[in-house]
Amino acid sequence: QVPLVESGGGLVQAGGSLRLSCVASGITFTAYVFGWYRQAPGKQRELVAGITSGGSVRYVDFAEGRFTISRSNLKNTAYLQMNNLKPEDTAVYYCNAGLSWSTLGTNSGYWGQGTQVTVSS
Repeated sequence: QVPLVESGGGLVQAGGSLRLSCVASGITFTAYVFGWYRQAPGKQRELVAGITSGGSVRYVDFAEGRFTISRSNLKNTAYLQMNNLKPEDTAVYYCNAGLSWSTLGTNSGYWGQGTQVTVSS
């Protein structure tokens, strides 16, 4: 059983919106910090945003003001609302669960399989 499953990606025009979801199963959801990462072709995977079980959030510069990370501890789901999308946001988006901010994004936690987001100009 895959602990993290992402959905919600797709093709959207520039200026449009998408909402990504990451459903967790088989883990204690509230024990984990959740993060969204993305990887564009030929580039390294990069952090987009992270959120603790208590709702503390962090965003990287390009996500501030356009993207919103949230989570439902009742539904075992993390979300990434993406507004005003740009062609440079095109990437595979991954969900990650780590036991702390310092382990988020490492292989010590869990990764989803990724969901493709394509933004056309």
